[in-house]
Amino acid sequence: MSLVDELKSAVTPRAALLVVGVFALQLLFIASYVGALHNPKPKDVPFGVVAPQQVFAQLIGQLERLPGEPLDPRTVTDEAEARKQIMNRDLDGALVVNPGGTTDTLLVASGGGTVLSSALETLFTRVEGANGRTIRTVDIAPASTQDFDGLSAFYLVVGWCVGGYICAAILAISAGSRPANRERAIIRLGVLALYSVLGGLGGAVIVGPILGALPGSVAALWGLGALVVFAVGAATLALQSVFGIVGIGLAILLIVVAGNPSAGGAFPLPMLPPFWNAIGPALPPGAGTWAARSIAYFRGNDITGSLLVLSAWAVVGSVITLVMSSLKRTPESEPIAEEVTAATP
Repeated sequence: MSLVDELKSAVTPRAALLVVGVFALQLLFIASYVGALHNPKPKDVPFGVVAPQQVFAQLIGQLERLPGEPLDPRTVTDEAEARKQIMNRDLDGALVVNPGGTTDTLLVASGGGTVLSSALETLFTRVEGANGRTIRTVDIAPASTQDFDGLSAFYLVVGWCVGGYICAAILAISAGSRPANRERAIIRLGVLALYSVLGGLGGAVIVGPILGALPGSVAALWGLGALVVFAVGAATLALQSVFGIVGIGLAILLIVVAGNPSAGGAFPLPMLPPFWNAIGPALPPGAGTWAARSIAYFRGNDITGSLLVLSAWAVVGSVITLVMSSLKRTPESEPIAEEVTAATP
């Protein structure tokens, strides 16, 4: 057999296409992570300003003219309202001007991301210094001392996502990308649901009672984890049912390549470039990270949108999986899962 024949036998056209796809996925991984995280800067950070009327307009104008537009300053009536809006996750920080002195108060919430709160403190130290004033920083939702840089929620969600798509991939690889019939699809989704409940509980217990990395309700984190795992797993099953083994690569593209760097984990959303800032909340890692931090540090506030995003992934993924399992395949298409009744010689 010639070298060309050996090559054709060793690397089939389908395998060659898959290798090309993996190469593209590798380049996209590098581009996405480096593009999102190589130069984080605050941009249009929702920020409250509490100040006397006589200095308010001048201060707002000064903040709006800062180079790079790091802030989106907004009027807040008083400090109590500013604290409330930060805890509701409507604001990422606020400046409370003291009309009777030269020391103002900067309110931050490091539970939403310590990098952002540190960036705000650095920024306002410079701004206030230029005005001949100083600041004292008050962290009203501090990250746990066991939660370095506020990353535990992100790593927890990443773990849940990894479990979801690996579980779905194994269910498909072991017996065919598309279930042979709707009953098999229901069984796969049922197995995934059971796995999700156990995976959600395991993650919540590890970061809570065992490691003490995250405060907040273990039950709430458990529920969130089950939803994250199932949403990612159902999406992966759906992609595999439509695209075959290529669907695993597409799941990695959505969850790992696009989802993780845009999740607001290492750097909160206002510090990410516009593209990643825009897509992050719509993908499971971003929705999960936001909800986990809200449960841990913000009394569970502002998680409805994130739960709806995760639920949409779960429902749409399940529906597509069930629909595709009901369609007949052409003989030329990829084999579907068959009964495990291989004839013995």
